[in-house]
Amino acid sequence: MQFLNLAAEEKLNPLIPHTAEIVVGVIAFTLLYLTLRKFVTPMFEKAFTERTNAIQGGIERAEKAQLEAQRALAQYTEQLAKAQAEAQVLREDARVQGAAIIDDLRTKAQEEAARITATAHASIEAERQQAITSLRTEVGALAVELASKIVGESLDDAARQSRVVDRFLEDLEKSK
Repeated sequence: MQFLNLAAEEKLNPLIPHTAEIVVGVIAFTLLYLTLRKFVTPMFEKAFTERTNAIQGGIERAEKAQLEAQRALAQYTEQLAKAQAEAQVLREDARVQGAAIIDDLRTKAQEEAARITATAHASIEAERQQAITSLRTEVGALAVELASKIVGESLDDAARQSRVVDRFLEDLEKSK
């Protein structure tokens, strides 16, 4: 019996699976493989594809946005440079116009000063002439009065008075 037990023990070796277990295992593995391949793998592939597309689309959008940002920065820099150049031109124009206005005002002030000076000279000359005329008249009247007293005759005649006054003034001028 020992021989039979030994043969039975050899047949029931726990390290070597039975044929039925191998067949059931292969069938179960095949069913599991087919089920996973038919239902689960497509969902994983679909999710992987969507995620890949989303990442690729995001990268492309980011690259496009970066290019647009670079273009906008270039435009901004160009506009800023143009604005600075225009501001410089405007400042220069304003400086030139300011200098022209100052020169114009200076010229007008000089002209006005010259006009006022000329008017003052004319006024002074007119007053001088008026004073001379007034003095001549007064001196003439005094001279006629003195001459009348000295000569003893009346010099009421205007022509005679004029001749006497002119002669008296000529004598005064010569005596200077």
